[in-house]
Amino acid sequence: MRINYSSFLLLSLWAATSFAQVKPLTTNTGAPVGDNQNSKTLGNNGPVLLEDIHLIEKLAAFDRERIPERVVHPRGAGAFGEFVSAGDFSAYTQASLFAEKGKKTPVFTRFSTVINSKGSPETLRDPRGFAVKFYTDQGNYDIVGNDLPIFFIRDAMKFPDMVHSLKPSPITNRQDPTRYFDFFSQVPESTHMLTRLYTELGIPANYRQMDGSSVHAFKWVNAKGEITYVKYTWKTMQGVKGLTAEEAAAIQATDFQSATHDLYAQLTRGNFPSWELYVQMLKPQDFDKLDYNPLDPTKVWSEKDAKLILVGKMTLNKWPDNFFEEVEESAFSPATLVPGIEPSEDKLLQGRLFSYFDTQRHRIGANFQALPVNAPKVKVNSHNQDGTLSNRQKASDVNYQPSTIENGYKDDNTYKYATNSYKEATTVQHKIDKPDDFKQAGEFYRSLSEAQKVNLVKNLYDDLVQVTKRDIVVKMVSNFYRADADFGKRLAALLKVTRAEGEASFSSK
Repeated sequence: MRINYSSFLLLSLWAATSFAQVKPLTTNTGAPVGDNQNSKTLGNNGPVLLEDIHLIEKLAAFDRERIPERVVHPRGAGAFGEFVSAGDFSAYTQASLFAEKGKKTPVFTRFSTVINSKGSPETLRDPRGFAVKFYTDQGNYDIVGNDLPIFFIRDAMKFPDMVHSLKPSPITNRQDPTRYFDFFSQVPESTHMLTRLYTELGIPANYRQMDGSSVHAFKWVNAKGEITYVKYTWKTMQGVKGLTAEEAAAIQATDFQSATHDLYAQLTRGNFPSWELYVQMLKPQDFDKLDYNPLDPTKVWSEKDAKLILVGKMTLNKWPDNFFEEVEESAFSPATLVPGIEPSEDKLLQGRLFSYFDTQRHRIGANFQALPVNAPKVKVNSHNQDGTLSNRQKASDVNYQPSTIENGYKDDNTYKYATNSYKEATTVQHKIDKPDDFKQAGEFYRSLSEAQKVNLVKNLYDDLVQVTKRDIVVKMVSNFYRADADFGKRLAALLKVTRAEGEASFSSK
């Protein structure tokens, strides 16, 4: 094998400078951390285990970093409306909101930016949150996703670190491309999301003209206990519209809350925005046929593998009467589920099941689900009690189960969790099977028009040129090159990344 001496020297120098001062990572109590990249699961593809103390403590600490602003998704707006089912899907799920064509379910939807603070402009490049609360006759159900169909990472273990890198520096209090590209350059699974985010899709023109996605897969479970995995997609009826960096800057100069103003204006004029909701379906036995892991949130499901099926339509028709009580105090969680819908084994989703409820309890108290905007339309029969601002008005001596005393509650055996079996019974900390960090990013890049490719590369260049460490720039270019050679070459030309630098970075993967 022939060795390129100059590339080897560059790699050696990079390795020496990168690892010379590295100190072992520990928990808050000083114990060493064995793996800070992968949650502990039942086999590579099984569910995350609650006994992963490092993951739980990491997420719990992260959830309490802001008072009272949301740690993520702090800037947003919301509206009330109605969802109408497009058919009877009881063959796949016991969820009643999908059980009858024409069935109407009231909803509350909150749109948001993800990273930037409550008072930040709504024209910044950032994913947009797309969260819908269904007030069903079986209790509340939340679909909590984003406008883009994928995410940066696939394991909740990395979530606090990702957000830390994107938030302002603890020293300068400014967002710093060096910091977040330092993180992403070492997390190649982010390549697909970054490729989408740096197109015009990264700056939606407003909240009405963007699609939505659950990002994660969920399980639909029918009355027989049969499982179908689904992903949700919201298709805007107003047409998707994004902004160029120049268009966003022009709007931001005159209106830093343009998306909120737009939504309010349209609703008050009677121009009610709507979205069609689609699902894609996969059976568990279909998974092995795919060349990607369908529970990986950095991947989309190809319509060749799972066609889009219309399940309903949402129309928003009412602005909140009180913004604080109905938008700021609204609380969503992917763990807010109804019978017939369960979480998949997606490792990022499994962390969110804990983290979202936990952060809401920290942000607005133990009884946040009793606030009017969060309360279900059906009667709540729960033995939970007390806590800050408790107003359960329970007049019974029975606050436990089982009980033979009058006014106690019993289980409804109609609804039980689906039975799952796993071939692997070994607990591990490891990447999922079939990670393939670059293929779908390259496919998306090649689907763009020439003008869109030019804007994508320019937008990335504008941020990467601010990065102060050369090896971070080179690694980012290398990741994009691995997605698509033309993509990487265009960035390399603008950033003056040499072939030798690229080879050294590539060989270090």
